[in-house]
Amino acid sequence: MYFITFLLKNLTRRKVRSLLTVLGVAVAVGTMVTLLGVSHGFEVSFLDTFQHRGADVVVTSAGQVDQLRSDLPAEIGDKIAAIPGVQEVRPGMIEMIDVAQGTTVSSVFVHGWPPDSSLFNAVTVLTGRRLTHDDRRCVMLGETLAANLQKGVGDTLEMQEETFHIVGVFRSFSVFENGGLVIPLSEVQELMGRKGRVTGYTIVLEAPGSSGARTAEEVCHDIEQLRDARGRSYRIAARPSGEYVHGSLPIVLAHGMAWITSAVAAFIGAVSMLNTMLTSVLERTREIGILRAMGWRQRRVIGMILGEALILSAAGAVVGVTAAVLVVWWLSTLPITSGFVQGDLPPVVLLYGLLTAFLVAVVGGVWPAWRAARCLPSEALRHE
Repeated sequence: MYFITFLLKNLTRRKVRSLLTVLGVAVAVGTMVTLLGVSHGFEVSFLDTFQHRGADVVVTSAGQVDQLRSDLPAEIGDKIAAIPGVQEVRPGMIEMIDVAQGTTVSSVFVHGWPPDSSLFNAVTVLTGRRLTHDDRRCVMLGETLAANLQKGVGDTLEMQEETFHIVGVFRSFSVFENGGLVIPLSEVQELMGRKGRVTGYTIVLEAPGSSGARTAEEVCHDIEQLRDARGRSYRIAARPSGEYVHGSLPIVLAHGMAWITSAVAAFIGAVSMLNTMLTSVLERTREIGILRAMGWRQRRVIGMILGEALILSAAGAVVGVTAAVLVVWWLSTLPITSGFVQGDLPPVVLLYGLLTAFLVAVVGGVWPAWRAARCLPSEALRHE
């Protein structure tokens, strides 16, 4: 009889207990993979909104880790454009606005871009047209939002007690933009009572190797030194796009909550495994004594207990990862979350799930295995 077959027979002798343990590990692994997958996708999509468009630097208000709370005067744009090494300055405003949908209201991201901005170059117009300078109370919907609202070109949209006409539906590389909408920057400023203000700028630098090229750090320093007509600081924070995303409050909170919840789930899974394996050792004390009397060495007994724990964890990992993949895909199809959740999971998150299953097996199986190995044959054979 192969050793692995012997381990499987031991586990199938206690089907209910083994099944419950597999489910416990599956919950731990599934929770970790789902939460980390969602938070990782959130960060990647957020970073893509800058890097896919070649944005090297992000400018927001100093002390504000969330761009939604940033507030800068539009006059800064011309001063930033005059800094050596800056190729293009893209002003923008992002807000979270309630959109009426029948008797319900949904909160969506509203992006305010100048109609001639190069930001439009990275989106594909599926139906209708782009925004123009002559548009008043016009809007373009991301394809996910359009599907969720069941609206298209020619329909109207209610925002902030104002009626907007849908002139286009677009597809973006960013899940956030697909789940949001775009209106002219001046319209957002008027709608929110923030004329002459923006929430931030994205900066494209001169290509490395060109005559005017400078590092992102040098340009960021110069931007933060800008002053108004009275010589007062604008209180600007300028950071490379990657650094800005990694330090963004929503990203930090998403990762923190994901890891804390995952750690709790993994602890519960390890306790479940420990209880199962310890109970198994206590119930099989006489059996272990017979194996020891037949010549089994301590390391073989340890291998038997740890092997059973690893098999249970491996089964739990398969169930947990499969469930996580389905849950993340399902979340990406729901109207309330489709604008924030990507439907795929990165390989590194799946690897975290497998490592968690392995650690659960080790943590839950080491002590029972050590206890079984220390059991003397003479004492075990007297055990009833």
